[in-house]
Amino acid sequence: MAKSFKNLRAKMSPAAKERSKEIARELRREIRLNELRGALDISQEELAELLNKKQAAISRLERRSDMHVSTLRAFIKALGGKLEIIASFPDASYHIKQFESDEPTDEAGLA
Repeated sequence: MAKSFKNLRAKMSPAAKERSKEIARELRREIRLNELRGALDISQEELAELLNKKQAAISRLERRSDMHVSTLRAFIKALGGKLEIIASFPDASYHIKQFESDEPTDEAGLA
């Protein structure tokens, strides 16, 4: 017989319950672009119009795992947000500021 989550949760220690809540909070902070757009109740068509693109381009963009920072910044800005890039290390996190401007910069390729 399957055990209900409610019964399992009732048997968890306070520390385990708190850890479970923290994991749930972390998962809520991680979201794919299409989920973010949907959560904001913006259709692909509406976003395409804001970005002067076609709906199919938005669909392709939402499926990509690699894109230019400027493309991601424009996507987030069109949704009403601001892109912030954080580099996380075991001992500290750093807010990378050079990608915050809409202005193009000279980009040197990595050798």
